[in-house]
Amino acid sequence: MSSPATAAPSPTGIRRIVAASLIGTTIEWYDFFLYGTAAALVFNKLFFPTSDPLTGTLIAFVTYAIGFLARPLGGVVFGHFGDRLGRKKLLVLSLLMMGGATFAMGLLPTHASIGAGAPILLTVLRLVQGFALGGEWGGAVLIVSEHGGDRHRGFWASWPQSGAPGGNLLATGVLALLAAVQSDATFLAWGWRVPFLLSGVLVVVGLWIRLSVSESPVFLAAQAARGASGEARGELPVVQVFRRSWRQVLTAVGARFGENISYYVLTSFLLVYVTAHLGLPKSTALNAVLIGSAVHFVTIPAWGALSDRIGRRPVTLIGSAGMAVWAFAFFALVDSESFVVITAAVTAGLLLHGAMYGPQAAFISELFDTEVRYSGASMGSQLASIVAGALAPIVAVELLKDHGSSLPVSLYLCAAAVVTTLTVAFARETRGRDLARTGTAPAPAPGYDRKDAAGTLSA
Repeated sequence: MSSPATAAPSPTGIRRIVAASLIGTTIEWYDFFLYGTAAALVFNKLFFPTSDPLTGTLIAFVTYAIGFLARPLGGVVFGHFGDRLGRKKLLVLSLLMMGGATFAMGLLPTHASIGAGAPILLTVLRLVQGFALGGEWGGAVLIVSEHGGDRHRGFWASWPQSGAPGGNLLATGVLALLAAVQSDATFLAWGWRVPFLLSGVLVVVGLWIRLSVSESPVFLAAQAARGASGEARGELPVVQVFRRSWRQVLTAVGARFGENISYYVLTSFLLVYVTAHLGLPKSTALNAVLIGSAVHFVTIPAWGALSDRIGRRPVTLIGSAGMAVWAFAFFALVDSESFVVITAAVTAGLLLHGAMYGPQAAFISELFDTEVRYSGASMGSQLASIVAGALAPIVAVELLKDHGSSLPVSLYLCAAAVVTTLTVAFARETRGRDLARTGTAPAPAPGYDRKDAAGTLSA
């Protein structure tokens, strides 16, 4: 039976919390992914002009990766204050920082106007984006996880996860629409700025919604308990995480490794592969990602709901093991140069990615105690973003450039999926853990044998 702190709120209450998190994360991921899509299509020409298109794209993706480098720092800072001051305040701040940086990108002069100053300014704004997103993910999934009850946490917490494909869907859709109604010259001259400036409007909407939600009841209960006992705050949350929960941090990194790499290969790198390697119109890749992201968006909560029934580990393993195989089929299908086949390849790949991504919010939340949950979840997820997501487009482009073949990229994607498969296979099941309970070891989930450390289903 759930403790009062984790008792499920009314359906209306939890839906309002989920809607606020989903809309906010969609806007933040829209801002973040917009840069990645623009890096593949226009930034290489406007901010990093070179004689070799792939080299210019590679440099653009390096600045794309810089945003990931700022994410762990954002996770530390936002995690610290989120564990001390609450989830809500930090979510509002992250939205303002991300939206402001993206809006400013739409006003930047290009390399042709101010020379080297243009890519420097672009890089600084990218760092602000990464810092903000580093604090966003942990807060968004925790405020939902800590509001919902134990029984359906996988389903409810998976909705903020849908903000990633939702943001990618929105960013890709806006760029695809502009590419369809504008000539390449017009799009390159000023059309690319429109989606960045649109971020200002989206942030106002997201801010209004986020200010309307209540603080996490689990956090408030823990804060009240500390106050009643007169307990001192002690060491910093991030220090506590690395002293007492470093195994959980490594588990979170491993669980995200294959998921992170596969997503950026299936979306951002695909744009480069289709346009620069196959010589197809950019609309082919944009529309394929657009359709795949729509399916991805609606199926992530289904995977989260399934993890409430059979566990976080089995669902994640479906995705990671499937991705290890799909890594080879994916590029073989894309090489057909058929829009229908390319779309099917992207959609199937994103379905497998969703099996890893859907249960992830609940799984990582359940690894840590309330006092360090924001810090622990943020650090685990954002460290993975450096070693996985940040490097994925760069490694993939470099492998394609060196070998002229997709096979090395497939091997890279397969190896990443194997890392996640092994990590999750040896992790303990967390389904059903009471988030108000102290102690870092996850409690055995309902329906699981307490003597079974691997968390497999009881007979």
